[in-house]
Amino acid sequence: MLNTVKDKISEIKSELAYRFALLNHERNLPALEQRDRLILQHLKQEGVYMTSLGELGLNSASNLLQAANSQLSRMETPNNSNAGQRLPQIYTVTDLPEFSTWAREPRLLNIIENYIGLPVAFHGVHLRKDFPNDNQFGTLLWHKDSEDRRIIKIFLYLSDVEEKHGPFEYVPLPLTSAYSLNYYRIYYKLWQSGYLGIHDDTLNDIIPRSAWKPCPGPAGTVIFVDTKSVLHHGTLRTEERSALFFVYTAHSPKRPELCTQYWDETFARPELQISRK
Repeated sequence: MLNTVKDKISEIKSELAYRFALLNHERNLPALEQRDRLILQHLKQEGVYMTSLGELGLNSASNLLQAANSQLSRMETPNNSNAGQRLPQIYTVTDLPEFSTWAREPRLLNIIENYIGLPVAFHGVHLRKDFPNDNQFGTLLWHKDSEDRRIIKIFLYLSDVEEKHGPFEYVPLPLTSAYSLNYYRIYYKLWQSGYLGIHDDTLNDIIPRSAWKPCPGPAGTVIFVDTKSVLHHGTLRTEERSALFFVYTAHSPKRPELCTQYWDETFARPELQISRK
């Protein structure tokens, strides 16, 4: 009982410190161009913003795509089916300069800092290939991420993504507002699952499928999303999908232990393989 009280007091202190830090840093937020203020506004209202590499117009985009396609050509389809569940193939490419240069473009970091409200940490990038599956598991379940209080992940499609490729899909923020009953019903279902995620049929009983927003798009599609606030998942697919996943939080995230996977050896690291030859 005493430990529970202490934990609660510690949590309250942490939240108060976080709120104070937001207020204190507000006057130091970087200025944004008009086009980037529109991205920020959409993120705050919807939780997601879709664009493309061409529309963003960052100088490092061509090097990024060239490096991504080069790494993709080296990825072998793994024999990792477990009870009918084909796990994704993931490379951590954080330390390869073509990926980190794009991820640290000043315009991107300024947008993200304005959304997060604090100095930003770029944790890393995964090159990911997802395979066909018949059943929901892992990130195919509806979920929210928990690395920090606010998280920005940028998904970049490396191939055309239609319904058959399993596009990213989300529920718009207004439908899961903390002031709505849906918010509490969803968190109860997540709690029941051990925070592993919610199946389509379960979510459909709370928020109808007609309100879900899939995000198909051609190669080069870029999706900004707050994966902490937005209920999201990858949809079931009949053909494989390739994408990059860039991850950003506040400089001191709430749960730093969940961020190490973006730069440690949890997944294969091509730069280590090269250096060991």
